[in-house]
Amino acid sequence: MIQFSDFEKKTKIVFKDKDLLKQAFIHRSYINENGATGLSHNERLEFLGDAVLELIVTDFLYKKYPKHTEGELTALRSALVNAIIISEIASKIGMNEFLLLSRGETKDTGKARQYILANTYEAYVGAVYLDQGYDVANSFITKSLLPKTEEIVAKKLWRDAKSLVQEKAQEFVNFTPAYKVLSESGPDHDKHFNIGIFFGPDLIAEGKGKSKQEAEQKAAEAALKIKNWLD
Repeated sequence: MIQFSDFEKKTKIVFKDKDLLKQAFIHRSYINENGATGLSHNERLEFLGDAVLELIVTDFLYKKYPKHTEGELTALRSALVNAIIISEIASKIGMNEFLLLSRGETKDTGKARQYILANTYEAYVGAVYLDQGYDVANSFITKSLLPKTEEIVAKKLWRDAKSLVQEKAQEFVNFTPAYKVLSESGPDHDKHFNIGIFFGPDLIAEGKGKSKQEAEQKAAEAALKIKNWLD
């Protein structure tokens, strides 16, 4: 039996509405198997939390980097709030132990779990915002996610991989990269794309994601590594 009071102890955020806390961890698949819980899945909370997260991260970056351009700040924000980084943070604070999933989803610990964790983090932010207010949500994000900023800046992870690979490809091989969908799977609400990056007729690398844009970024990142174009 999952005790959400244990998660409250971890985060030191004690909810007034315990159902709201639980809802943040309920995946759609769990409701399909346990419809009589009286609660709904976390997708509405995720929608809200995504907006709260974006505002808090944007405000932080705007103040921390006064000389950065709008484009640089956008790239930095994208690097901070991407699913891989957020899922790492969610794992680090123990969210994985509290997920309410279907039996099938419980067995899948690969990429799909990464996205579930990232979405749960956002849903939890939305729940904190509703139950505790903006300041507590801000404090939670500041402690859990924003310390990653220094690493992202130091390793230049904020650079847009698609722009960089285009620049390098034109410089070194005189090609403009092209992206093609190699395969797609899943229902409309949960699509997964596998996209290849090509220099002329040659497939250089592949990338997978829940959107074409994300898969293209992953393919571009993979191509940069394969070509050893990351400085």
